Parts: sequence; structure tokens; C-alpha cells
Amino acid sequence: MLSNATASGGTAAANAYIVYNSTTGQVEWSAEASVAPSGPVSGYTSGGWVPGTSNIIDKFPFATNANATDVGDLTQGRYISAGQSSTVSGYTSGGDAPTVVNTIDKFPFSADANATDVGDLTVSRRSVAGQSSTTSGYTSGGSTPVVNTIDKFPFAADANATDVGDLTAPRWGLAGQSSTESGYSSGGTPPTVNTIDKFPFASDGNASDVGDLTQGRYSVAGQSSSASGYTSGGYAPVNVNTIDKFSFAADGNASDVGDLTQSRNASAGQSSSSSGYTSGGGFPIVNTIDKFPFSADANASDVGNLTAGRRGPAGQQG
Repeated sequence: MLSNATASGGTAAANAYIVYNSTTGQVEWSAEASVAPSGPVSGYTSGGWVPGTSNIIDKFPFATNANATDVGDLTQGRYISAGQSSTVSGYTSGGDAPTVVNTIDKFPFSADANATDVGDLTVSRRSVAGQSSTTSGYTSGGSTPVVNTIDKFPFAADANATDVGDLTAPRWGLAGQSSTESGYSSGGTPPTVNTIDKFPFASDGNASDVGDLTQGRYSVAGQSSSASGYTSGGYAPVNVNTIDKFSFAADGNASDVGDLTQSRNASAGQSSSSSGYTSGGGFPIVNTIDKFPFSADANASDVGNLTAGRRGPAGQQG
């Protein structure tokens, strides 16, 4: 089956496509002409601050530029949560509701429906980053208090998270990115940093500092292509519209590759196989859905609106 997280959306040779082999757990090339390149078909934006905490799960299409629709509710209104995505479900973990929570919510991609509470993080916290492997969701960093914890929970069964490692320093307001092999956490505060941390999916372990963003900032959004991680927007110490890009293939610093349509912080990040999306954010609170290409370094364009402007939502794709 095709992996929503890792399908490249293109070919390396005639009738050869990147696929995820669910039996071996490996990303590999398929020469089957019947296998077409694909990836996630929709972006999701869950929760946020309207003002007032929101439980709305919005959904917007990747195939066409269009507004989002309200397709369900989280189990509780909350904001500054983390988002994770398996091939079949979206997850929203942690956040402020308005007290800090450890809830892991899960909602299906196959049908528009409400989320269910399927587990707990090891520590209640907000302003967290989310990462996703093919088998597990990760929630890293956050506050209050400020922590460096990397939590991991399984996609195959509903269960609580376990603490599997530490970031290089405690921080909140960081962005999450995911390659096929590693999770990344970029930016954050305090103090405001430009750090890009990387931790392995294959084994539980601590993160290492592998590069820097172009500027220290926090309350940032994260996106991931098959080859690169992106960190968009944030506060540094004013709202910025910067889109940074860093390579998954080699550890190194990020480069500034474009701008969002407006400067903002605490947005949600989503990723199709070909584009990155940044939705919502503040201040002022906006409902904008921005889209930027993975194939070329370029500015984002405004391609639609959420059902309501909100700050601090979580992002998923499926």
C-alpha cells in the first residue's frame, strides 16, 4: 500500500514508484504499472483559539484550491496542541483546554466523524511539536513546565504514550517534521532558539542538534516533503512570514526559500506529496490556508479559508 507519509508523488523510472511495504515496514521502489503515485488527499486543521477554545476539525482538499469544511469535533476544545498522522487516522495530542491536558485524540480519514480519546501523553503539556513515522506518533517538547520529553504512541492500537527520549534542551513553541527515518523539532523558546533537533524512528533515543534555522523563532509550523523539512512563520520577536527549508539527506542548516502571504505565529502545518500548507494563526487571528510548492523554492499563495479564524490549531494530512 502507498504510504501517505512517504509517497513521493513522482517516478524515478517508467512505471516505478515509491511505495510503503506494510509487510516489511520499508519504503521501496515498485515496478508494478498498476501502482500509481499518490499520497494524502486532504489536510486537516483541528482545535485552536477563536477566541475561546475550539474543538472543530476542519478538512480541505489537496487536489483543488478550496475552503475547508467542518467535518467533526475533538473530544474537547483546545489549542496549541500537536498533530500526527497515520495512513488511516489523524491524532491531536496535548494542548490547553484552557488547563493543560495530556489527551491523545484520534479521528478517521475514511469518513467525516468526531474524534475519540485513545490515550494519554506521559506529561500534560501545550505548545508541543508532532511527528509521525509509519507506525507511531511522537509528541516532543512543550510546557508548562517546559520539558524536553519525546513521547511515542502506537498507531496500531489505542494506548498511552511512553517517554522514549529527550530533545537537546527543554523548549516550547517548536515545529515538527518527519522523514521516513527520523523526527525533527525546529525552533522554540526559552530562550528563543534556531535549533533543528533530530531523533531516530528505528530505535528509542535522544535527539541530536543537526543544524540551525535562518533565525531563532517560536510558535512555528512544520511541513515535510519526501526530501526536506520546512519551518514556516513564527515569532522572532515579531511575527514573520519566513519559509525555511532543510535537507533530510544530510544534516545541515536551513535556507530561506520563500514567504507566507502574511506574517503570523501559531499556525498549523500540513503536507501533501507535492506542497506544504500553513493554516490559521495569529495575531491578528486569521483563517487563511497558504500553499507553497515542494518542487521549487517559491512564495506561498492563499488557496482557501478555514471555517473560522483561529490561532494554535494542530495540523494533520490523510
